Amino acid sequence: MRAIQVREFGGPEVLRPVELPDPVPGPGQVVVDMAVTDVIYLDVMRRSGRAGPAAPSLPYVPGRGGAGRVHAVGEGVDPAWLGRRVVARTDGGYAERLLAAETQIVPVPDDLGLREAAAVLHDGGTAIGLFAETPAAEGEWVLVTAAAGGAAHLLVQLALDAGARVVAAARGERKLAMLRGLGATAVVDYSAPDWPARVREATGGRGADLVFDGAGGAYGRAAFDAVADGGRFVSYGSAGGGITQIDPELAERRKVTVHNPLFGGPPPDPATAHARIARALELTAKGVLRPHIGAVYPLEQAAEAHRALEERRTLGRALLLVSG
Repeated sequence: MRAIQVREFGGPEVLRPVELPDPVPGPGQVVVDMAVTDVIYLDVMRRSGRAGPAAPSLPYVPGRGGAGRVHAVGEGVDPAWLGRRVVARTDGGYAERLLAAETQIVPVPDDLGLREAAAVLHDGGTAIGLFAETPAAEGEWVLVTAAAGGAAHLLVQLALDAGARVVAAARGERKLAMLRGLGATAVVDYSAPDWPARVREATGGRGADLVFDGAGGAYGRAAFDAVADGGRFVSYGSAGGGITQIDPELAERRKVTVHNPLFGGPPPDPATAHARIARALELTAKGVLRPHIGAVYPLEQAAEAHRALEERRTLGRALLLVSG
C-alpha cells in the first residue's frame, strides 16, 4: 500500500512516500480503505520531535485516522461492518489502509460526504466536548479567539446555533471574511493593539459572557481583559505561544471562572470520545456544523500540507486525499 513514513524527526521534508505491506486485522480489529485523512497540528508536533510524551517511535506513519470504507474484519468483529463508510481515530492515517480496533470506528451518516466527515473527526469531537462542558445560553455574548482554526470555527457555529451572539477574533482580512461567512455577529482583528477594547465595544461595553481561548500566550491574556466580570473563560489552545496562564487572584476578584479542560486532566474515556465524534458527524450531516475545508492535497504532498499548516496559510481544516 502507499503510505507516508517518517524515519527521522525534522521539517516537512522528512515526510516521505513509501510502499508498505497491507495491514491484516487481528481479533477485534478492522482494516479501513482510506479515502481521506485530516492534517492536525499534533501531526506537525510529532513529526518535528516536539510532542514530548506523545512522540512516536521511529519509523512511523503519521496521522490520527480519517474516513473510508471497512475493507476487512478480524475475528469477533461483526461482518456487517464490511463495506460501511466509517471514520476511524487511531495512528497511521497517512496510508491507503488503516488498522483500527472496532471500538475506534464510527459510522458516517449516509448523507454526509467523507471529506466533511474527516474534517470533523478531531475538531468536531473537541468542539462538542468543550461546548458540552461550558455551554453558551441564548442571548449571551461569546468571544472565540483564533476563530479561523479547526475546532474554533466549529465553536463559533455551535454558539450561534444555541442562540448566542459571537465575536470571532482572528488575524487578517482573509480569516475575518471566512468568519463573517459563518455568521459571526462581529469580527475583530487581533493584530490591532486595542482589540480587547473592540470586543467590549461590540458587546455594548460589558464584555463577553464566555470566552473560548484557542490562541493562548499574549493573545489569551488579552482575551481575559475582554471577558465580563462574572463570566467564564475556557482556555484550550496554544496557537499564540503557550497555554494562557491567568492570575487566580485576579480571576477571583473579577468572579471569572477559568477552565483548562484539555490540560492537566484525564482525556475523555473511549465511550465519551466515541459519542462526541458521532454527535459531530450527526450535526454536520444536518448542516448545523459546516467544517471549512481550506485545502486538499494528494497523499504524496503531505509535506506541503504540513508546511502550509506551520506557516498558518491554512484556513479551517487541511485534508489529504488518499483515494477516490
